[in-house]
Amino acid sequence: MKRLSSPSTFFYKRVFPVFWFGLLSMVLAAGLFGTVFAHRPDLWPMLVAPVLMMGIGMVLFRALLFDLVDEVWLEGNQLVVKQRGEPSRIELANVMNVDSSTMTNPPRITLMLRQESSRLGKRVAFIPAGPRSLLGAFKPNPVATDLIQRIDALRGTLA
Repeated sequence: MKRLSSPSTFFYKRVFPVFWFGLLSMVLAAGLFGTVFAHRPDLWPMLVAPVLMMGIGMVLFRALLFDLVDEVWLEGNQLVVKQRGEPSRIELANVMNVDSSTMTNPPRITLMLRQESSRLGKRVAFIPAGPRSLLGAFKPNPVATDLIQRIDALRGTLA
């Protein structure tokens, strides 16, 4: 089996949001301490900014991180997708489209399926494995390119 997803997915999905909201909570607590206990009403921006950043963070995390699957492996003509420790198998022939976004951090690959998977839905998104560089944002993702070529070759044998 060949791993297609990045090992850093756990950090992006689990560790970074806890760090983000924890840091903002500490700033909010410091702002509350300054305004309430020190009687300094001029520190009210210390209360608004963290709450606003928490809201923006939640919207971005839901759109970019929380829908990612934990692991994606390639085994022959099947993808083994693990979500919360439970594997699901997806035939490459069931993949209708491979979308690769390079201008986001982290980069994403989204697979649109012909038939909805019972646990995963119609879309499977993951962070591709491989090195990242500044110039890599302007090149096609090698994992996505490989998947597209495999699916195209498979369609040629099925037609």
